[in-house]
Amino acid sequence: MNIKTRLSFQFTLIVAIILCFFSILVYYFSYSSQLTRFRETLLDGAKNTAILLINVAEVDSSLLKKIHQSTISLQEQEIALTDSAYNVIYSYNLNYLSALPIRHSNNSKINFFSIKEKDGVCYKHNFNHHNYNVFVMAFDNTRPVNLLELKKILLWSSLFSIWLSILLSYLFSKKALQPISHIIRSVKKINSLKLNNRLSEGDRKDEIDQLAVTFNEMLTNLEIAFKNQDDFVSNASHELHTPLTVMISESDYLLSHKRKYEEYINHISHLIDDLKELNLMINSLLELAQINRDNSIQLTSVRIDEIVYQAIRQIKAKYRDRKIILKIQYPENENELLVNGNSGLLAIAFKNLLENACKFSNDDIIIEFEITPVHINIVVTDHGIGIPSADLETIYQPFRRADNAKYIGGYGIGLSLVSKIMQLHEVNIEIKSILNEGTRISMLFKRDTVVR
Repeated sequence: MNIKTRLSFQFTLIVAIILCFFSILVYYFSYSSQLTRFRETLLDGAKNTAILLINVAEVDSSLLKKIHQSTISLQEQEIALTDSAYNVIYSYNLNYLSALPIRHSNNSKINFFSIKEKDGVCYKHNFNHHNYNVFVMAFDNTRPVNLLELKKILLWSSLFSIWLSILLSYLFSKKALQPISHIIRSVKKINSLKLNNRLSEGDRKDEIDQLAVTFNEMLTNLEIAFKNQDDFVSNASHELHTPLTVMISESDYLLSHKRKYEEYINHISHLIDDLKELNLMINSLLELAQINRDNSIQLTSVRIDEIVYQAIRQIKAKYRDRKIILKIQYPENENELLVNGNSGLLAIAFKNLLENACKFSNDDIIIEFEITPVHINIVVTDHGIGIPSADLETIYQPFRRADNAKYIGGYGIGLSLVSKIMQLHEVNIEIKSILNEGTRISMLFKRDTVVR
């Protein structure tokens, strides 16, 4: 059973229960109302009988009987009037009352009772300090007819309402689920080759629109994941193919003929250097793929100057003759150097920036800190070969290298890592470069202003 049918069935069931309950209430209150009116009619008859026979001296039993014969309209009406000792003073058309134990009445002034389908009333009348009892009984010939007609009306009205609810609930559920049907049709068109397709998000207010928004967000994440995977595979296959082919060809060439011992040693030394470079490139590729995959990272309060010092120590170990100058005016409160970030990723970013600066420049590298009440601006400046203006727009793309850097070692991954890491930290990075004069890279960090 699909949702549309199930909703129609549940809605119809609820409507049917409500109609049944409503019909029972209508029938009950109609029955109670008609019974009350009939009992009031019987009570009026009892009061009139007592007043005419007891209060009016001119009326005796025979005259009262003639009055009843000419005026009574109730079906098989019975009347009995007794004194306080329940001795019958007056009677008319006795049937049920003749067999009724008159003394059953309680001490209340008005007492209603029923015998089979005949209703009755006992009315206590007081006149000149004497008590009298008046009993009146009759059939209500209109109530059964009215109730039967009411039953028919309620039955047919309920059946028609249930049928109408089935039709309307089906149409309503069909209309309500139409956006979901549209989503299903749209989702069926999406596959690994069409992850750029998106669902209609409407006005983003109801739950179905929110479902479409959530699904689109999931598609975006999947598209990014697939793109990163494709980028990694294409980048790895492109960059690993050439060095591996060269190493295999050179090794095959070396083994094709018997060589001198020194040639083997020389080849193995070059092979080890190539493997180290290959290992470095693989690690860079894996870091880039990991950062692209983890769009959500754990951020904590870190000292940005300590991370920069750590990157300097690592680069100095590799470029021992290079001078890296750190210019920083330390504030009185060291907490002003705190930023919200991931220390491991930030260390990778600064290490790549300093390594590029050392690689493309033979002069000193300068790192400047500019601390404001809200931000920390870190500027890395070198006086190297610079970046051509035509290459600045694509400098963050993996494996894209400027024309003047093609003959300098590297793979074009460093700035891609830096850009992605800064993007995850919501850091604004800006590069200014003049060809053959140098490059200036500024990174604007937002300070962690939590009071400590």
